Amino acid sequence: MRGKGNGAGLIGQLRRPPGGRDARLMLSAQFVDRTGTGVWAASCVLYFTVVTGLDAARIGLLLGIAGVAGIAGSPVAGRLAMSFPVRTLLIACHVLRIGSVGLLLVLDSFAALLPVVALTSAGDRAAKTLEMVFATEVAGERRGTYQALFRTVANAGYALGAGIAALGLVFGAYRTLILANVLSFLVAALLVRCTRLRTPAGVVKSGAGQESSRRRRRGPWRDRGYLRFVLLDVPLNLDDTILMVGLPLWLVSSTDAPHLLVPVFLVVNTVMVVLLQLPFSARFDGPQGAVRALRSYGVAVAAGCGLLALSAVTSAAWAAVLLVLTAVVVTVAELLRSVSSWELAVSLAPERERAAYLGVAGMAQSVQKSAGPPLVTGAVMAAGPAGWLALGGVLAGLSVVQRAASARRLAVMEARTGTAEGRPRAEELPTAAGRTADPAARPAGTVTAEPADKAAVGPAAAPAMAADDRLSPPAAP
Repeated sequence: MRGKGNGAGLIGQLRRPPGGRDARLMLSAQFVDRTGTGVWAASCVLYFTVVTGLDAARIGLLLGIAGVAGIAGSPVAGRLAMSFPVRTLLIACHVLRIGSVGLLLVLDSFAALLPVVALTSAGDRAAKTLEMVFATEVAGERRGTYQALFRTVANAGYALGAGIAALGLVFGAYRTLILANVLSFLVAALLVRCTRLRTPAGVVKSGAGQESSRRRRRGPWRDRGYLRFVLLDVPLNLDDTILMVGLPLWLVSSTDAPHLLVPVFLVVNTVMVVLLQLPFSARFDGPQGAVRALRSYGVAVAAGCGLLALSAVTSAAWAAVLLVLTAVVVTVAELLRSVSSWELAVSLAPERERAAYLGVAGMAQSVQKSAGPPLVTGAVMAAGPAGWLALGGVLAGLSVVQRAASARRLAVMEARTGTAEGRPRAEELPTAAGRTADPAARPAGTVTAEPADKAAVGPAAAPAMAADDRLSPPAAP
């Protein structure tokens, strides 16, 4: 059976992605960008050790502070995207990283490297948020398919970058690898420059719409319901740390499985994401599909943690089997989480402020990347198998809470505006003669107005909106 997200096959989708020419250019830019990032990720620790002479403690502190600095990049980028074109801002992020990464070639002290690496991290997170905003602007209703294509090319880029880094490290070409990363940002910037999207994400075309937009804007920081979604999304991103940090360290410290399995985990993850992200996106399409994916995510991540716990009390051969199976199951959790987290971050946000909201949502992954490794290594693994079982239970429980809260918010948004994504249903739009509009008969490009207040939605919707005031507090007079 051919699904909506992958009916034309991966190659066909990449040739004709949602968003057309601009989307193809952006996917190409993202592939090049992630290739450079893969080069950097695979070589940065050795670069700081061999070339700059930093010890392990200072390298850890350097990368940790950089991760914290990166948290600020997402909300700042989202806010700027409300006023400036995403294309311009994304080019600026690439140029920023060209300069900051290039400076690494001439700096060798911890004090000098710290602000440069922190700035690079902030630019990375800002660029990722702007790519999310771009997807919502260009791909529209097919943004889920676009995001699946993006994850496919991104993982392929990471894998290629890691391969390039491995080759460069064999010859000790540390500075050449840094230059390769700089070159990737330059090429990505040139590709983004060729796109045509010029309008800031927060611009509303009509004058009346602009007045209504200014009156209604409250911002993500005062929207308690959305902040709750972001807060819950932080621990629900821990599958990344489980796979990349917890699984290799658990193999080495608590099992007798052969160490050569560690690179196998990355291969399994990369192959599965490249081959399965599109089918998963099609299977859990749209806001309601994203809510359903949360239920499956809880089951998958709990199963993965259970397998890790079991691997510590078996023979070396069985431990190897269980750990590879863990990599498979946790990758399934990652595929489910990527669908649910991305789609809900968009669908739960008011359409006119989507860029600012996505900036706040982007903080979840940044916070997890900073707090996740210490949590898994310092608390979970220290508790042994019981720690993994506890973590699996907590994440499964949080997925249930996130699912219920998201479904409730979507229902309130649907009652307020007609759909879960902030647009009136076509069949509810009155025609000039007072009849219900036929969606097929409505001319393309027709613009419709949102109801101005609760009364315009109808008496049946008012109780639903009153039942969940956590959507956001009342606007200031």
